[in-house]
Amino acid sequence: MDLVSLADIRAAARAVAPTVLRTPLLPTRWDDRLWLKPESLQPVGSFKLRGAAHAVACLDPARRGCGVVTHSSGNHGQALAYAARAAGVPCTVVVPEGAPTVKVDQMRAHGAEVVLVPRERRSAEADRIAAATGAVLVPPFDDRRIIAGQGTVGLEVVEDLPDVDVVLVPVGGGGLASGVATAVRALRPSAVVVGVEPALAAEARDSLAAGEVVVWGEERTYRTCADGLRLPLSPLTFAHLRARLDGILTVTEDEIRAAMGRLARDARLVAEPSGAVALAARLFHADELPTGRTVAVVSGGNVDPNVLTAALSAPPG
Repeated sequence: MDLVSLADIRAAARAVAPTVLRTPLLPTRWDDRLWLKPESLQPVGSFKLRGAAHAVACLDPARRGCGVVTHSSGNHGQALAYAARAAGVPCTVVVPEGAPTVKVDQMRAHGAEVVLVPRERRSAEADRIAAATGAVLVPPFDDRRIIAGQGTVGLEVVEDLPDVDVVLVPVGGGGLASGVATAVRALRPSAVVVGVEPALAAEARDSLAAGEVVVWGEERTYRTCADGLRLPLSPLTFAHLRARLDGILTVTEDEIRAAMGRLARDARLVAEPSGAVALAARLFHADELPTGRTVAVVSGGNVDPNVLTAALSAPPG
């Protein structure tokens, strides 16, 4: 399978520069060997803007008028809507019923047409719209354009901390982890890239152990509060992670909530559950990780206020 290269990621960085914020590396006051990469500060509140902006930048000029379409429970849909509006391109997002209201509202605010469907129909409906309208389908993660765009996170990490030793990155569908692992391994071969996912949605862990994509099914993964990490890997992201990820850890729901609280109280960062898993690994599983200068990617901050309130009430990490 043709994997994304460092050259692809560098090209993506140039393409997304007008749209994407170069987020800083923030040192933490409680751990002098830990930095945070706050993708929650992106205009749409998550790293997803990087891949979406790259996909829009790659559109064939002849098809721009037909727009783009995707299926998303939240962050990818918001990101594609934002990137499409910035480029003057129509956007439709197929959203599964029950998706977080705060994310759906933001998709509409960014100008997207939102189509609500039962969860099991989201992919088929996006395909139907693409076929009927000529819109370009932009998957949430199973796409080389998306992986290259997300890889710009890793590019910036190594540029800003050239002697980084460990990078912790959330894993859901695997687009972010695929891109980050690609960039970091190419630029800093001695660094270790570790994926982090909820124990209640550990499909990537099981996939890498089995040597093939393992799908738990939504009847199991819905149990985690980290709604952005409930999707299984695709064959494309699995190929990247198998070749380039150094390991994977799982964290509990209590650990995720405690990490959210730590980010809010001590780093002044609002993180959604999916965005807090990398820090949770550092806080509660440091003995399972290599030592050294560590970056935890805070992948998003689009959190329901009730979920954030509960996290702030949880015991501190």
